[in-house]
Amino acid sequence: MPPPAVASAITDIVVVVPAHNEQVLLPSCLAALDAAVAGLRQSVQVIVVLDSCDDDSAGAVPDHVTTLHVTARCVGAARRAGFAAASPTPADTTWFATTDADSAVPPDWLLTHVEAADSGADAFVGIVTPDGFDGWPRGIGSMFDARYDARPGHRHVHGANLGIRATAYAAAGGFRELDAHEDVDLVRRLEDSAVPIVWGADAPVRTSTRRIGRTVDGFASYLRELTDQAPEASR
Repeated sequence: MPPPAVASAITDIVVVVPAHNEQVLLPSCLAALDAAVAGLRQSVQVIVVLDSCDDDSAGAVPDHVTTLHVTARCVGAARRAGFAAASPTPADTTWFATTDADSAVPPDWLLTHVEAADSGADAFVGIVTPDGFDGWPRGIGSMFDARYDARPGHRHVHGANLGIRATAYAAAGGFRELDAHEDVDLVRRLEDSAVPIVWGADAPVRTSTRRIGRTVDGFASYLRELTDQAPEASR
């Protein structure tokens, strides 16, 4: 039996952040990414895909971050466009990571992804931490915690905390142009291809708990569903 293949070391990282009218939260998202990039030996390119923005989201992007403008008004199309612009020729040594404009990654976020890749993974599917529940009915935080598995091996999929080796991404067909659940769709195709996936609990990404999100059936929609189930909702 031949020895197991050795994972190619990651030398380049591309981070894509889709954004639609995110001038308020985008600065904290990008500041957190700057902290996650600091100290890495890999080359890192951060791309903000401004999708049909009619606010000043563009003004929130610093000069060292690449900006791409699209008019798809579709989160799947925005993520796809970002990675297509960055790396037209996929490589085993390139890691694609994506997060959301209303989220803030921890300082060890990219390092955690790289460590997963170096261990042989072709994808890292991470978890999120809600950014508080101010303004929500009492008990929503407890309901969320009770339903959310934050342990290694969880089965959550969040576009706010997802990474894929570029070759595995290309082989799976990349993000599809879906208005929602484009992240789940891609991970399911990766599973069907039997690529090694780390369902990781390290480096959770802090994500907004705003009531009105930017995508259909996104995280805000899930929290509103919990609100409908909360005891106070029936009073």
